[in-house]
Amino acid sequence: MQFRTWSSHREDILSRSGRSDWQAVGALLLSARHDVIGTTRSTTKADALRAAGVETVVVDVFDEPALSRAIASARPDIVVHQLTDLPSGLDPARMAEGTRRNARMRSEGTRNLVAATLASSVDRLIAQSIAWMYAPGPEPHSEEDPLDTHAAGTRAITVAGVVTLERLTIASPPIEGIVLRYGHLYGPNTGADVAGEAPSVHVDAAAFAVLLAIEKTHRGIYNIAEPNGYLSVEKARRELGFDASFRLNS
Repeated sequence: MQFRTWSSHREDILSRSGRSDWQAVGALLLSARHDVIGTTRSTTKADALRAAGVETVVVDVFDEPALSRAIASARPDIVVHQLTDLPSGLDPARMAEGTRRNARMRSEGTRNLVAATLASSVDRLIAQSIAWMYAPGPEPHSEEDPLDTHAAGTRAITVAGVVTLERLTIASPPIEGIVLRYGHLYGPNTGADVAGEAPSVHVDAAAFAVLLAIEKTHRGIYNIAEPNGYLSVEKARRELGFDASFRLNS
């Protein structure tokens, strides 16, 4: 089945040539014959999306009226939420500020995106979350384990944003909400050429998880990472057919 998919991005993280998560997702969805509409707030990055063959809309997720109009006009079947707001190259000197901005993106940005999705009668919302926010406890963690809501410092800011993003995605009927908890991304244009601290996932395998979530309807939360001792990816393997070894050019 062919879907018309709205993929929302805010690509402040991009800093090198190569393939980022939005590029990997776009390439994979286009190769699977889906119609893809990509968003950015940057006209420069809009040109890169168009060059990749993606229909492009320039809009800021914090402008809720403009976002609602854009989604209503595009009439997608599915919305993919991959919004982030992190400093270029994950600059350590700017990460404290970036953590606060990213938490706002996950809370206020998700709230606006969900409202626009509901107003446009879209059936499904697939949201990118992160897989290393579990509360301390027995490992490996499954998706049912609690998140670290008693964390302190910058981790507490991140957890609060993640909790809001996941709650809005899963509990906004009649939208069928799917949350993909990515491990630390590595691969082209992610800032890391090889897997680092677990949980990790190659950018191509993360994009593959998005395609599976689009083509296989299973509401819920999924750990998306390479096999490791910190968390279990069995649910994603069993219900989505996720394969962490997937690569676009293999």
